[in-house]
Parts: sequence; structure tokens; C-alpha cells
Amino acid sequence: MATTPPDTPNSFRRLDRSQRRAFFAAWLGYLLDGFDFILITLVLTEIAADFELSLTQASTLVSAAFVSRWLGGLVLGAIGDHLGRKPAMILAILAFSLGSGLCGFAWDYWSLFVFRAIVGIGMAGEYGASATYVMESWPTSMRNRATGFLLSAYPIGTVLAALAYEVVVPAAGWRWLFYAGIVPIALTIYLRRSLPEAAEWRERVGGRHDETTTSSVLFAPRRSVVNIALAAVLSGALVLIFSRTGGDATPYLVALSVLCLTAFAVQLAGRSWPVMLAITFTVFCAFLYSWPIQSLLPTYLKTELGYDAGAVSTALTWAGLGYAAGSCLAGVVGDKLGTRRAYVLGLFASLAFVFPVFALPAGNVVLLWVLLFAMQATSQGISGLLPKFIGDHFPTRLRAASLGFSYNVGALGGAVAPLAGAAIAEEFGSLGSALTTLSVSLTVVVALIIGLDLPARLGRALRVPADAPALSTPERKASSGS
Repeated sequence: MATTPPDTPNSFRRLDRSQRRAFFAAWLGYLLDGFDFILITLVLTEIAADFELSLTQASTLVSAAFVSRWLGGLVLGAIGDHLGRKPAMILAILAFSLGSGLCGFAWDYWSLFVFRAIVGIGMAGEYGASATYVMESWPTSMRNRATGFLLSAYPIGTVLAALAYEVVVPAAGWRWLFYAGIVPIALTIYLRRSLPEAAEWRERVGGRHDETTTSSVLFAPRRSVVNIALAAVLSGALVLIFSRTGGDATPYLVALSVLCLTAFAVQLAGRSWPVMLAITFTVFCAFLYSWPIQSLLPTYLKTELGYDAGAVSTALTWAGLGYAAGSCLAGVVGDKLGTRRAYVLGLFASLAFVFPVFALPAGNVVLLWVLLFAMQATSQGISGLLPKFIGDHFPTRLRAASLGFSYNVGALGGAVAPLAGAAIAEEFGSLGSALTTLSVSLTVVVALIIGLDLPARLGRALRVPADAPALSTPERKASSGS
């Protein structure tokens, strides 16, 4: 039976066998999550040709996963809070694996849109379930390392997807790349049979039915029908927005979506709903500074610097490796300095590399690799601390759904980011200038929010009753660093 993780400082070598197994299983699941999620971006041109779509319409298939991420974070998070972190993680892997495999059988645009939405449900659930599972299985003094090391898996999954694309698609076509996405289902058999439940959830929540959890709030008899209707309305609005079929009604659909999401946040967080909205806004801004570069960097390298596909692939590989290395480093630094201090340090350090990356002229290939590695290590890599930062604002009994919901609603910034980057590029006449402007300005905004501890300050100012670490104990007094 799992025991409570010790609160004393520790190292990876001193973790027991079950804690190591818990980490590696979650890490592998998150790697496969990154692999499955990024596949669509690699084969957009092939899909557009097969289904006779414009590239603009085909690109909305990337956003299809964002339509359902809020739902995956909420529902699978609620399952994680009620039944345990492990079953939620298993269901998440099943969802994104099944969705990816179904993409290979898609017969038109809308079938592929729906299957991508299933991938989004699984991806969202995997983020919240894996992060809470590893955090609550490891000692509190190592929880920044737990999330930092865990999130290093995602960019490695994207690199493996790019390598698979080069091998599979020329030989067998784009559908076989999605069929390969079914492979992670095998991992769920191992998870179900071999892993213990997260120790902290088991001790504080497991087997208890007298405390309020996210599932008891969302699925209460008097609320369940209303919440199902609310979810249907919200899903329909998001589909119209992200498929770009809303027409002149799009501004009203956006307003409706915001109201629906706020209604869920109020139910989920109770009196601390302003804290949840503040966390969601922080994540939204974080996606706005990072995702324009993630999504538009290949276009910038090809159009403004004139690099060929091979050079772009190599550059993105170095950027992905920087992301992975930075996530691990962020975890180590976070456990030494505290989550917020390390996060702010990493964000400001990233500004030293953003300007050189987009000021570098074509031809300096090796220097470009070095700068991209360093920029992504500090800018994207520091987001390895994000699950710990978010999770500290919610108690254990509400943590999985609250983390999953606030993160994945904030992740809608990832869908807005490419549009914002393209719009600013039209104004400036340069994509590089647009990416620099977005990255620098939003990085400063996020650094100020986290550095000034605004979500927790808001909660304390409103006298929100909570046993969440960030609200009950200032970071400077926390030996584990929050």
C-alpha cells in the first residue's frame, strides 16, 4: 500500500521503487500524448489534398482539439478527484489514443474534426491526471522536479513524431501515422496492473465520501441536467468559433463561451472562483507568449530566412530538445529557489534570447540552433513549473479538475496565438517582428503576475477559505518552495 511521501528534502536516487515507476509511467504517457497531439500539424498538406480543403480550412483541424480541452480537463479531472489519479490517467491515455487512431479512418473534414476533438479530451485529461499523480506520489520537497521532469516528455514526443513522419508518410501515407497513435493503449494495461495510487490522494481523499469534491459538485442531482445543457451549448459555440463557421455571430459566440466557462468555474471553485479565473488568465497569457513561436516559427524560418525543409526540421529539433532540457532544469531550480522565483527568473532570462533569434540573418545555421535551444529552454522549459504553480492554489480534493480546467481553458490562448501573430505581422510587415513583440510583451505580463503572486493575493484579499498551499502559506515560509 502506498505511504505518504516524506516532507524532507530528497533526491531521485532516494525515491522508492513505486515512486520511480509512477514517474516513468506518467512520463511515457505524456510523451505519447505529445506524439499523438502534434501529428496533425505534420500532415496538413496531405490532408488538404485528400479532402480537397484549402490550407486555411485544414489548419482549423489543429484548433479542433482546443474545442474539447476544457471538457477533458473538467470531466477527467473530476474523475481523478473522485476515483483517483491513476484511473483518470488511464482514461486520458485511452481517449487520445482512440482519437488518434480514428483520425486514420476519417472520411471528410467533419469526421476528422470530431476525432481530433477526442484527442483534445484525452490530452487535457492527461496533463491534469499525470501532473497530479506524479506530484502526489513524490515528496513535497521534490514536486517542482516532478512536474519539470514530467513535462520534458512532451517535446520529446513531438520530436519522435517528426521522425516518424519522415519514415512513415512517404512509404505508407498519412493515415498510417495516425494508426500508430493507437500504440499507447498498451501502456494502459501496464498502468492498471502495476502502479499504486498517488499517496497524497489516497490518504486525504480516497475512500471518503463525506467531503465535497468536483464530481459531487458538477454531477449533483439538481445540477447535472443544467450542466449537461451548459456543456452542449459551450461545445457548440466553440465548434462554430474554431471551425470558422460562425460568421457574423462569432463575437456573440465568444461572449457566450466566456459566460459558460465562468459558470463552470464558479461551480468548481466555489468562493475561490476569482482565484481560478486569475490562474486561467495567467495560463492564457502564457500561451500567447509561447504558442506564436511554437506554431509560426517554421513559417518564419521558411519565408523570411529562406531555409529548406531539412534545415527547418533540424532547427525545430534543437528547439524541442531545449524545451525538454529546460523543463528538467526548471524543476531543479524550482525546488531550490521556490516555484515563483524560478519561474520569473526563467521568463526574464528568455528575453535575452528572443531578440537575437529574430534578428539573426539567414546563413548562421549553427548559431540559430544554439539560440533556439537556449530560448526554448528558458521560455518554454520554465513552463515545467506550471502544474506545480497551478496545483498549489487548490486543495487535494479539488486539485485534478481545478488544475485541468484552468490550464485547458487558458490553453485557448494557443488557438488565439497564431491569429494574433499573423495580424501583428500584417501590421508590422514582418513575422519576426510580430513574434518578438508578442513574446516579449506577454512574457513580461506573465512574469509580473507570477512574481507579484497576484492570484494568491486575490484569494487572501477576498478571505477565501482554503487549505491550498498558495493561499494558506506564503511561499517564503514554505520549505518546499511553492
